Amino acid sequence: MKAIKATLLYDGKKSMKNVYVHFDGNEITEISKSKGKSEVIAEGVVTPAFIDSHCHIGMARSGEPYNEDETNEEMNSICALVDALHSVYMDDKAFLESVEHGVLYSHIMPGSGNIIGGRTVLIRNWPKHVDEAYIKYIGIKAALGYNPRSTTNWKGERPSTRMGALAILRNELIKAMKTKALLKKKKKVREEVEPMTEVFMDILDGKIPLMVHVHKEDDTLILLNLMKEFGFKAVVNHGGDFHTPDIWKKIKKAKIPVIYGPVDSFSYKVELKHEYWRNIKYAVESRVDMALMSDHPVILQRNLFLQLRYFIRFGMSKEEAISLITSKAAKIIGAEKIGEIKKGYLASMVVWNGDPFSLESYPTMVIGEGKVVHEE
Repeated sequence: MKAIKATLLYDGKKSMKNVYVHFDGNEITEISKSKGKSEVIAEGVVTPAFIDSHCHIGMARSGEPYNEDETNEEMNSICALVDALHSVYMDDKAFLESVEHGVLYSHIMPGSGNIIGGRTVLIRNWPKHVDEAYIKYIGIKAALGYNPRSTTNWKGERPSTRMGALAILRNELIKAMKTKALLKKKKKVREEVEPMTEVFMDILDGKIPLMVHVHKEDDTLILLNLMKEFGFKAVVNHGGDFHTPDIWKKIKKAKIPVIYGPVDSFSYKVELKHEYWRNIKYAVESRVDMALMSDHPVILQRNLFLQLRYFIRFGMSKEEAISLITSKAAKIIGAEKIGEIKKGYLASMVVWNGDPFSLESYPTMVIGEGKVVHEE
């Protein structure tokens, strides 16, 4: 049995002082005031390992030329069978930098050049190969707004307008609805259904959530209408141009979670003309169920934690802010036994030489599921 002495513990939801986090193998067994018979291997301020809820690490790889980026597949605008894991290379040196900064889990997804980009996947950041890194599939990437209509020079059927993109998406959803009806009436057998349509049927049945790229408020309202029409589950990803409290109230009322950000990126297109760090005030005040992304390489994943400063400025406690990249992130993407320092959860945590919200602080030890994966 091993233990970490936490002079201050942020457990992913709350904080406490002067406790021991005991773990055996890869699992946390107890949090107590006594070290008991455990071997204390480190001491300091302790947080859960961080979760990046939306990124492209391992697909857009550090040190490789732009034309080797594998974030988007250009063969068609509907790529429901594409699998992000198949383009992840664990020798991307960005993984090492992320681990050094306490980011141990990545929700990796295809880019937003396609209306449907493919399957998204949750991985561990420290293993050498994807078979050991893989944890689970999370959802299907979708995109509304400017990005899918900016790719008219790519292959396949491509929209030039927002309404065109929605028409292509609705066609696939309607096809899946009709196929479900035919199956129910026994006018079609499952073996006759095309694999792509099967994916959309699973989306309609709520088995797979859509991770939807949206920046503009109007595109988000279109998404809410689509969800009412077809009954699928979705998570709003980005929201960079959300600049009024009204949109946050509507998202809150619809009970849709948001993976927000990235916060510290350059507003490089008209779609982000209202992007402003002060908009975070509306997000905080709305109390929407929310997590935070790096969108790596847009913001380097190693800097994920630094974005929390704005949320604290607008009224979040430190405990609430950390939850955006720990417990709330895990909840929104459906990850199990990570994001909290809690009995029965995986022993994935970061030991700091001081409060992580102080600029001079840094991780002195990073533990991934019971193993020391970085130590200063």
